Amino acid sequence: MADNSIARTVTKLSVVVVGMFAFVFVVMVPLYNTFCEVFGLNGKYSGEKYEVVDAKPDESRRIKVVFVANRAEGMPWDFKPKTVEVFVHPGAVANIAYYAKNVTGNDMVAQAVPSFVPARAAQYFHKTECFCFNRQPLAAGHETDLGLQFIVDQELPADISEITLSYTIFDITDRDGGKPVATR
Repeated sequence: MADNSIARTVTKLSVVVVGMFAFVFVVMVPLYNTFCEVFGLNGKYSGEKYEVVDAKPDESRRIKVVFVANRAEGMPWDFKPKTVEVFVHPGAVANIAYYAKNVTGNDMVAQAVPSFVPARAAQYFHKTECFCFNRQPLAAGHETDLGLQFIVDQELPADISEITLSYTIFDITDRDGGKPVATR
């Protein structure tokens, strides 16, 4: 009788564990992605293309934008912003660059993923040109400047006076399908 009770308990717990895994992988991932898109977390956004509006920059406001670079675990490149911070007027176009160097003896391909602090600033930060839009191939030992052009929206809430844009760069060489690496 005790063996039958233990078997039922093990069966119930197994069903619960399988259900938990199904919930995490089937429900939570799409829910997380939707949450990130709605709130602009981890650099995710709606995917709508930003149309530059011909408007005069709001010179009554000055926003500090701080740039940060991170390397994912196992990513051996040198990667850093060439400019650590800028001050911009909402509505004005700004340009900066990040520096990348493949310090390995192998050709590699990287992808950068942005995130913002505060997270709600993501919807007001419009990248018109960005190295994060494309994969970044870099031959062994080569270096390059990675350009970023952006506009801080004039609708940025008044309580936000500083935005931190952080890029994490990942090695996607194995996932790039063996495409040839451009020399830069």
